Amino acid sequence: MPASLAAATSTVNLHTPLDWGLAILSIVLIDVVLAGDNAVVIALAVRRLEKKERLWGIIIGSGLAVALRVGLTFVASQLLAISYVKLFGGLLILWIAVKLLVDNTGADGEGKGEAQSLWQAVWFITVADITMSLDNVMAVAGASKGSFGLLLFGLGLSIPLVVFTSNLLAKLMDRYPAVIYVGSAILGKVGGDMIMTDRLVTEAFHPEPWLIQAVEGLLALGVILAALAWRRVRRPANR
Repeated sequence: MPASLAAATSTVNLHTPLDWGLAILSIVLIDVVLAGDNAVVIALAVRRLEKKERLWGIIIGSGLAVALRVGLTFVASQLLAISYVKLFGGLLILWIAVKLLVDNTGADGEGKGEAQSLWQAVWFITVADITMSLDNVMAVAGASKGSFGLLLFGLGLSIPLVVFTSNLLAKLMDRYPAVIYVGSAILGKVGGDMIMTDRLVTEAFHPEPWLIQAVEGLLALGVILAALAWRRVRRPANR
């Protein structure tokens, strides 16, 4: 494992089959949870594409998510130690959440929205993945107990999980437009967590867990309210 991650994660040796089994189980569970965040971004970004382009968007987006995690494996701990990195990343996620919600809902709020290109979708996915991949890498690295092989296993496993989950979410959004709002709120919560756990914020304010959760909830709601306000302002221009 790269020295940067080895220093930031547990170095417990994996001596027995039980140790390996528990490590693998932890990685699988972490991947299942983390795949949801990436899948929400991908599903929102590709929802308005044609069927063929949507498939390519999911494949490219999922591949980018994993490729970025692999690339960031070597610098994750150093980047997370820098103040403002997670703060700006969280703000970027909030903007993406609002923008995707506005783009995915028409003036009537029924989830129609305007058409977009495949590469517009890929751009949103890439920017969001860059900001979210740091925490993802550190979580999987911690569960790998110092084994680079297990780390690669965790990163590889996330590919089919993200593909499956994002495809399922995109279909749910087609059938139930309310899921679009839920997905954007989830991204708002993710952005809030990144902001509140940034080194600058934690060292300056030492926020309690309840405060972090409260901010996450407020920003999840704030994303929806901001999108509704944005759509209201933009509506006359589209008439």
